Amino acid sequence: MRHRWIPLITLGLTAGLFVLRQPVQAAEVAMVSDWPSAIAPPLPGLEKATEYLPPVVYPMRLELNLGKRRVTLYQNDQVIKSYPVAVGRAGWGTPTGTFAVKTKYRNPPWQNPFKGYVVPGGDPENPLGRRWMGFWTDGKNWIGFHGTPNRESVGTAASHGCVRMYNEDIEELFELVAIDTPVKVIR
Repeated sequence: MRHRWIPLITLGLTAGLFVLRQPVQAAEVAMVSDWPSAIAPPLPGLEKATEYLPPVVYPMRLELNLGKRRVTLYQNDQVIKSYPVAVGRAGWGTPTGTFAVKTKYRNPPWQNPFKGYVVPGGDPENPLGRRWMGFWTDGKNWIGFHGTPNRESVGTAASHGCVRMYNEDIEELFELVAIDTPVKVIR
């Protein structure tokens, strides 16, 4: 009772041997079969091949010119946007060199590095404004682009090394720039 299916398997295997007794050439199978065209969709003509390619995305980069007190966003060599900034004052210079955006925060809190108190994110008196994009660190301290409640400082050398921007400008730049975007700081 438990092995009633064994004769059926034996019969099936035997029938298969009789069917495949005569050799079949691959060319014969290919001639009578519509199998590939029934499964594969038709390919577009070469004249439309580019319609199926994704758009080319060119890398963004930032260039901060300390002398001009401007940061410029490029896509390859094309200027996308340029913004006025405040840079580090004497004794607190903004570092020069090639860096990359490593952190991005909306409404960042700020901790006074000398007194330790914290100004919460979103506070209108927060020195970082409404956005932060860090691009340099010594492992403890950071330098980056940020907003400011002190609008009249933009265009001057006024910070402790950071790059101050109008809040509306840093909000726009924040949306255009990704983590690892290169940042070149020149004199």
